[in-house]
Amino acid sequence: MREFIVEADGGSRGNPGPAGYGAVVSDAATGETLREAAEYIGVATNNVAEYRGLLAGLRAAHELDPAATVHVRMDSKLVIEQMSGRWKIKHPAMKPLAADAARIFPPGRVTYEWIPREHNKHADRLANEAMDAGSRGEQWSASTSTAELDTSAGAVTPPGPPGDAAAGAARAREALTAGRVSATPTGSDPETGPSPVPPSARGGTERRGGDGASAGADAGSARADTDADVRGAGVDTDVRAVRADADARAAKAVAGSGGVSAGVGVDGGSAKADGDVRAASADADVRGAGADADARAARADIDARASKAVAGSGGASAGAGADGGSARADGDAHAAKADTDAHAAKADTDAHAAKAVATPGWAPADMGAPATFVLLRHGETLLTPLKRFSGSGGTDPSLSDAGREQAERAAVLLARRGTIQAIVSSPLARTRETAGIVAARLGLDVSVDDGLRETDFGAWEGLTFAEVRERYPDDLNAWLASPDAQPTGGGESFAATATRIAATRDKLIAAYAGRTVLLVTHVTPIKTFVRLALGAPPESLFRMELSAASLSVVAYYADGNASVRLLNDTSHLR
Repeated sequence: MREFIVEADGGSRGNPGPAGYGAVVSDAATGETLREAAEYIGVATNNVAEYRGLLAGLRAAHELDPAATVHVRMDSKLVIEQMSGRWKIKHPAMKPLAADAARIFPPGRVTYEWIPREHNKHADRLANEAMDAGSRGEQWSASTSTAELDTSAGAVTPPGPPGDAAAGAARAREALTAGRVSATPTGSDPETGPSPVPPSARGGTERRGGDGASAGADAGSARADTDADVRGAGVDTDVRAVRADADARAAKAVAGSGGVSAGVGVDGGSAKADGDVRAASADADVRGAGADADARAARADIDARASKAVAGSGGASAGAGADGGSARADGDAHAAKADTDAHAAKADTDAHAAKAVATPGWAPADMGAPATFVLLRHGETLLTPLKRFSGSGGTDPSLSDAGREQAERAAVLLARRGTIQAIVSSPLARTRETAGIVAARLGLDVSVDDGLRETDFGAWEGLTFAEVRERYPDDLNAWLASPDAQPTGGGESFAATATRIAATRDKLIAAYAGRTVLLVTHVTPIKTFVRLALGAPPESLFRMELSAASLSVVAYYADGNASVRLLNDTSHLR
């Protein structure tokens, strides 16, 4: 019995927007490409395009041999989990597509596997070719396709979830190891403006329509169907290699200039390389739809390695604007990015030199997808605009009309991003109502965890800060001065809240490892998640702003480190 591999992908430029799919059928034994399929399908969502790609791939395989077995590989977690029967299919647009796919081959003859996006480039390129053709008023043609040539020419990059900092760093190291150099196309940076290079040349199916965490949330974030499996617009591996090589030259220039560190915060040779990479890249990872997270992660990785190499040789730390060797390094990096063709040979040598001084002591970079908590504060209640204490020991108010509108707007944004795989809520009414609004749009169930409840403010419940100061001045001063102090009347201290949140965090990380989960909770729990992730002191709780219905994101990695990717995003409310 023959066995086929079907790889499929789909994308939408706008989500919903102009959409297309691509599918490849290959022989499982030889790897030979047997059939390609792609089509521009008009305006549709990411998920519809992905399912259409799956259908096309299965139908092509069936035409080749109806008696074959098929192994489907896709980078859409949604489609793979739903077709495998592990996730329910609730969205009305998805059910008929899934049913059609299930009928092509008899039950048991098709298996499904999720793969990283980097391993699905052939189908990805076909989908982009179809969308490019549609933008010209044409349909995709197999006779003009270069998808197989484009993807077979590229080197295989280390696996990792889209937009993940660790995977981006691994790709940078892979570029250094290979010493690859390629000309950077003329045009503006993908983060700041459009590029004349078509999506099919950039190597990533465009899935636009969201900002903030993708992350993700990147992050990236990068995105109005309910269960979308989102990935930001990709950048070709060769382009990332160019930037990695350019930054490697900067690293070498700094290392050779007498010990001035290019990074900030490196002290006495103890730079924490992997932590620095995630911290540097996390900020870039969740900036907006289609953000080039992998490329920025590569640059951050090289900068961190330069810092480590210099610090290890006894160098002192210097910030931006350092003169001497660091100024020259910055100039070299920019010159290399502007004219990589002219310096290709030198780049190759310098890349290996940078690798030689920066490699020792590095831990494995790719730790897999983090557990990502998207933290949504509930919408307003009648007490919120009055700035009254409202914890878990008060009247448990419901959302106001304004709060319900805020929750709806958050739901629209989260649906557009399409990264949420589960929803967990605090037991209080305002959070459960907010979670219910989001869940209805995403087609997900809501779990309740008591550990996400707000702090109990005791006798201060329902009072303003001024009223508490007037009635309980000594208790308030003690509470402001110490995290161990309780609100008047036996409320919960911030120290006790932190202990509860840490236990809840650990439980949820274990339950949702490698997944993105929406936690609908309150001011103090969200600030505490962020504080603990940053290792900040308790008084930092008073130095964070957290608006109603705002979004924050924290990612937790397998090595125990955390990355704060977003804080108090309210762009969806404006």
